[in-house]
Amino acid sequence: MNNSDLIDNLTHIKNRIAKACETAERKTNEVKLLLATKTVSAENIKILLEAGETIIGENKIQELKDKFSALETIPHQSHFIGHLQSNKIKEVIKYANCIQSIDRISLAEKLQQRLVFENKTIDVFIQINTSYEASKFGIAPEKAVELALQVQQLDKLHIKGLMTIGLFSAETEKVRKCFRLLKNIQQEMLSKNIPVQELSMGMSGDLETAIQEGSTMIRVGTAIFGKRPYPDSYYWNESK
Repeated sequence: MNNSDLIDNLTHIKNRIAKACETAERKTNEVKLLLATKTVSAENIKILLEAGETIIGENKIQELKDKFSALETIPHQSHFIGHLQSNKIKEVIKYANCIQSIDRISLAEKLQQRLVFENKTIDVFIQINTSYEASKFGIAPEKAVELALQVQQLDKLHIKGLMTIGLFSAETEKVRKCFRLLKNIQQEMLSKNIPVQELSMGMSGDLETAIQEGSTMIRVGTAIFGKRPYPDSYYWNESK
């Protein structure tokens, strides 16, 4: 894919976001765009960062590491959006500004221990499995508040928001149910003074629905960079 194709695709996505915001009676600046850059070359990522984009998301630690040096001179945030294994904590905190996939207290506690050792802090999102699919990672919705309260006690982890992967379905209302559930959980957490201001939900195929339901961060890969060599489900398992 050449430079102009990438810019054209980016423009198309920004227009979709703007139109969805208008329909939902929201301001466009309420919704951030995260470039989901799995399998994307550093050169292609750089084109969009130089065009003004500021957030990328990687599913694999190795890709985050491999692209780091090529991109570090361009101001941006790197979010880790894949399933995080405990034995990869040391690596991920070297290269990521934010981890969007905290879904168990054991992981959060090990992350806290490493951050204490290195005298660092990191932003985190709690990942919630709003579709109740066994194939997806994320804390069960009914256990999410308890987990967030526990994570809030860990001073090296700064909770910024919630993340979910909507149901992969052509039935919009089933997908909407997932996003609405995340919004409801956010409201419950905010009432308990858990600062989950961000909602990371919505991707290439369902961003309009996500924006209607309150998303503040859309994760887009395929619609900008083209189809991947493997199905999306492949990338959500860090063990591969």
